[in-house]
Amino acid sequence: MAHAVPSLGISFERVTAPCPWGSNRRNSTPCQGRDRHARRTIELLLTGVLASVAVAFGVYGAAAETLPGALARAYGANPQLNAERASLRAVDENVPRALSGYRPRISAEADAGVAAMRSSTPGGMEGASGQSGSLFPRGAGITLNQTLFDGFRTRNNVRTAESQVFGAREALRNTEQNLLFDAVSAYMNVLRDTAILDLQRNNVELLNEQLSQTRERYEAGQVTRTDVSQAEARLAGSRSQVSLAEANLRASIARYRQVIGVDPKTLAPGPPADRWLPRSLPAAVQVALAEHPAIKASLHGVDAAELEVKVVEGELYPSLGLSAGLSRRSDVETRGDARTAATAVVRLTVPIYEGGEVYARTRQAKETAGQRRIEVEVTRDQVRAAVLSAWGQLEATKAQITAAQTQIQASEIALTGVREEARVGQRTTLEVLNAQQELLNARVNLVTAQRDRVVASYSVLSAVGRLSARVLALRAPSYDAKRHFDQVKDLWIGLRTPDGR
Repeated sequence: MAHAVPSLGISFERVTAPCPWGSNRRNSTPCQGRDRHARRTIELLLTGVLASVAVAFGVYGAAAETLPGALARAYGANPQLNAERASLRAVDENVPRALSGYRPRISAEADAGVAAMRSSTPGGMEGASGQSGSLFPRGAGITLNQTLFDGFRTRNNVRTAESQVFGAREALRNTEQNLLFDAVSAYMNVLRDTAILDLQRNNVELLNEQLSQTRERYEAGQVTRTDVSQAEARLAGSRSQVSLAEANLRASIARYRQVIGVDPKTLAPGPPADRWLPRSLPAAVQVALAEHPAIKASLHGVDAAELEVKVVEGELYPSLGLSAGLSRRSDVETRGDARTAATAVVRLTVPIYEGGEVYARTRQAKETAGQRRIEVEVTRDQVRAAVLSAWGQLEATKAQITAAQTQIQASEIALTGVREEARVGQRTTLEVLNAQQELLNARVNLVTAQRDRVVASYSVLSAVGRLSARVLALRAPSYDAKRHFDQVKDLWIGLRTPDGR
């Protein structure tokens, strides 16, 4: 189903000057081909505006790519986001590593060898006597070590690892926000640059038509060579603007491919995110300070740093451990002998002085924890400033759209008036060209403002911490960060990852 074309406030019926270039200033001879030129000019104006509106605001059929569809594609397949997810899964493994402090460590060993012996005894008049032989000593044993108390270091290590996991999850949410915002910007940039390119190409066609008219009038003696040169110069400049617009569009397409993963084809309208935004600026700031993932990640960083202080302090506490072993050895002293031994030892270790190294690391950990607390305030200030900036930008873009629409209306009226005055010899060719350029600039400003309006709304949504696949209800499988954590946190053995690697 086609989308309705939004009104830009342009009254096309006013572009009906009976003679675009006016009469001869010397003899007031009417311009030749007046009706044909006027119709051609109006056709080009209408074609340019409607084409740019169709591209910028998505006047396409049902097969067009939508902004939610592009965001879902980026959410599911963007390499940067997938790399961040892999990083989170790696952080998850810190928890079973820390839990290993509660578990026994068991090792087995075996050995085998050969021993040759030769002995002699002095024997007086009967001479010396001696003996020789070989032994094959061998043995095997198993040892178990179990920590009974380690100054609460294992418990605090587990809590530290869990805080790191929670912080990494929030960092992943923040990366997801940034990616989705980049995808919105890339999507809207392609729409904007395509519309501007169409406007610039249409302007070249219009200036070509105007140059043709000016040359006809020059041959008829109605204008001077200066008028022709002015039209030629303006056409050359317009062609350079087409080249620039093409380069900008190619860059936007490349960025789209990088973020979303495919080349853009037919793009549908990019709706703003207004329905998900808080109703006022104070409410937006309040939501951001409570929900933004960057702030939550910083708070988890504080928790981890404070727990690290306790981990280091635990090295000053006594530790208690159990060691048990079972071994069997053969051919130790004589061939065929065998010995079996079993041991169980409880060992208490009390640190007395370790040179001050643990004390230094404890103080260092406390300073790091203080740094993390300060960084939370820095992050809050950054988030607050981002909300204020994004909200102000959103309000500014709304005003820019209104101003651009008014500018287009005024420029249309001005262009019509300049053409009418040029027809009776009161305006020059340059003034007509300038009026046409002002109208083109107004249309470009409107296209740019519409793009900025959509991007600014998503910028506010990102600034308050709600730009996510869940909030946007994207049609893409949601990544469950908790699932991998639950799969690995209680594993005692196993080399394969949950996905089979």
